[in-house]
Amino acid sequence: MRARFVLIILVLLGLAGCGSADDEPAPAAAAPKVVGYFTGWGTYARDFQVKGLDTSGAAGRLTHLLYAFGKVTGGKCAVADRWADHEKPVEAGQSVDGVADQVTDPARGNIGQLRRLKAQHPGLKVLWSFGGWTGSGGFTQVARDPDTFARSCHDLLTDRRWTGVFDGIDVDWEYPNACGMSCDRSGPEALGRVLGSLRTAFGPDAVITAAVPGDSSKLEATDYRAAAEHADWLSAMTYDYFGAGGEAAQKVQKTAPHSPLTAYPGIPRETSTASATVEKLLALGVPPEKILLGVGFYGRGWTGVTSAEPGGEASGPAAGRYEKGLEEYEHLIKRCPPTGTIAGTAYASCGDQWWSYDTPQTIKTKMAYARNKALGGAFAWELSGDTAQSDLLTAVSDGLRRP
Repeated sequence: MRARFVLIILVLLGLAGCGSADDEPAPAAAAPKVVGYFTGWGTYARDFQVKGLDTSGAAGRLTHLLYAFGKVTGGKCAVADRWADHEKPVEAGQSVDGVADQVTDPARGNIGQLRRLKAQHPGLKVLWSFGGWTGSGGFTQVARDPDTFARSCHDLLTDRRWTGVFDGIDVDWEYPNACGMSCDRSGPEALGRVLGSLRTAFGPDAVITAAVPGDSSKLEATDYRAAAEHADWLSAMTYDYFGAGGEAAQKVQKTAPHSPLTAYPGIPRETSTASATVEKLLALGVPPEKILLGVGFYGRGWTGVTSAEPGGEASGPAAGRYEKGLEEYEHLIKRCPPTGTIAGTAYASCGDQWWSYDTPQTIKTKMAYARNKALGGAFAWELSGDTAQSDLLTAVSDGLRRP
C-alpha cells in the first residue's frame, strides 16, 4: 500500500513537471511603433522647430523620429542643408532646453537640437532619412554599389560632431525599379541589396527602415519580402492616392479622398486604398509586424467644386499656403472643418473648395485596422501639420495602444 502511494505521488510530480510547449506563456507582443517625420526645411517658412516636438507633447508619444532628408549624391549619403542641419545657431527661445547654441558647439542647428531632445526623452530613437520624392534619383547609382553607399552612410551618421544622435537610418527611395520623379530600372532585388549592405555596415542593433509605395503596381516591381528581411520595418505610404495637385498624388479631375482606408462606390481606382496596400504587402510575404501604416497630417483639395459629396467635378487644385492642392491639418480644421466621412477618412466642403484629410476620429478607425491586422504600428508624414497639442499624433498613439 505504501509503495502504491509513493508511485502515485511520483506520477503526479512527473505530470506537473512535463508541461508541453503549448502550456508556456506566449512571448509578449512588441509595443507598437509610433513614428513621425520631422523635416529640416520645416524650420524655415513653417517655423516648426525641434522644440515644438517637446512643447506639443509629440516627443513623449513618439517611439521613433525620422529626420528628413539627407541627400543621396554620387552614390553616397551626404548632408542636404548644412545651415539647417548643423550650422545655424539656435537662440535660447527656440532651443529645446532653453539654452542658446554656442560657437564652440560641435553641432548646432536641427541636429544639435535633436541631441537635446533625446536628452529630455531618453527613450526616443532618432533616424536620419535619405531620399524623398525630389531626392530619390541618386538611388539608381547607389544600387550599383550598395556597399560603398552603406559605408558612407555609417561614416556620416557616426560623425564625431553628432555622435550618439542617430540610432539608425531610413531609406525613402521613390521608387525602386519603378517611376517617381524619375524612373529606376535597378531590378526587383535592388532595395533588398541596399538594405542588406546597410545592415552589414550598421550592425544588428541599428534601426534600419524603408518607405514603400502605396501604389500596388509599384509594389509588384520590387521584392519587398526580401527587403523586409534586412529592415526593422517598412513604412507604407498609404496616402496621396488622389489629388488635384501635388507631385506625389495621382491627379484626378473629380474630388476623391487622398487617403481612403477602404474602397467606396465611385472611387477612381479600387486598389488605391490603405487596406489594399497592406493586403498587397502581406500577399508579397512581408510579415505584418514589419508593416507600418502611414497617415498624412495634411489634406488635399480642389477648387471650382459644386458638389459637397465625393466625386464632384472640379476646375483644379485649391490654394495652399506652400503648395497648390495641399494644406496642413492644423489650418484646415479651422478654415474648412469636416462635413462628412467616407471610407474611413474625412472630407470637407466649404464654398467652392473640397478637401479630404484625416482627423483624430478617422485616425482612431485606421489604428483599429492596424491593430486588427497585427501591424507593427503607424507613422506620420509629417509632424509640422499637427496642432500645437499634437491632436493627430495623440490619436495615433492612443489608437495603437488601446483596444
